[in-house]
Amino acid sequence: MTDRLTGRHIAILAADGVERVELDRPAEAAREEGATVEVVSLEPGRIAAKNGDLEDAGEIEVDRVVADVSVDDYDALVLPGGTVNPDKLRLDEQAVAFVRDFVHSGKPVASICHGPWTLVEAGVVQGRTLTSFPSIRTDLRNAGATVVDEEVARDGNLVTSRSPDDLDAFCAVMVEVVGAARS
Repeated sequence: MTDRLTGRHIAILAADGVERVELDRPAEAAREEGATVEVVSLEPGRIAAKNGDLEDAGEIEVDRVVADVSVDDYDALVLPGGTVNPDKLRLDEQAVAFVRDFVHSGKPVASICHGPWTLVEAGVVQGRTLTSFPSIRTDLRNAGATVVDEEVARDGNLVTSRSPDDLDAFCAVMVEVVGAARS
């Protein structure tokens, strides 16, 4: 463990259907660097996690509800994928507003796989360079993003990645960007 993220507070915004590894690995990487990580969701309790969108992967405890948090509570935001998770988030006005406010704040936002769907709904991808899971790239382009096929794309405060196969690179860049950002 190092202390690159000591004193940093990171929110992972997720709902039922979240891809387990895309939540767990960034949380572990941040905690290993000294950060405090909280799972923020739409409702209190637990959310159902998945492996590969179809296989049950247990439940994850929710720390806080999006209606009760503010961008000021955190230094960075992580948006994991799974197809169901971001689809649920983008239907929730408070979740979308939280994401929009986070991006506009200039604080780091890291999103992987299908997670950028929530960025599209928040209206924050126009003119930005992003990557994602192949099936949502048309949505990103239609929302005005430049899409690249790279394991990690960084555009200002936005860090995006394609899939769980890219988690090592995604977590490394996330830690670097959060560590370099002003708290």
